[in-house]
Amino acid sequence: MKCLIQRKVTAMSEYQPNPAATKKAKSLVESHQYVLDSDWGDSQPTSDDENKFLQSHGWDEYAKWFLAIDPDAGEQTKGRFHFPFGDFRRVHRSGLIAAKQRAAQNGHSEIEAAADKLLDALEHEHNS
Repeated sequence: MKCLIQRKVTAMSEYQPNPAATKKAKSLVESHQYVLDSDWGDSQPTSDDENKFLQSHGWDEYAKWFLAIDPDAGEQTKGRFHFPFGDFRRVHRSGLIAAKQRAAQNGHSEIEAAADKLLDALEHEHNS
């Protein structure tokens, strides 16, 4: 007896770069609000951190901490925002590296390029 397995294939959303996040990250780098050496697994915001930030700052400010937007997701949902790079106070080099790597692995070349440019800016600012 043959068993047929059907798999539901869902297309991965085509994320769009978030210029507001790039601008925010660049501004933080220029004002030396960054962490060079951190473990992103320990430093990235938890769901509770995100909820607290949302309550006190709203969706527009929340969005600025993510390098990509999923245009198919609801505007005021966490699922709309991807590739975090900081802890809601500072840019983390490890967050930018994680974003760049994840973007590269999933074929999001524009997001990868944005993270790479920010890493270059961070390196330049740190060495100046």
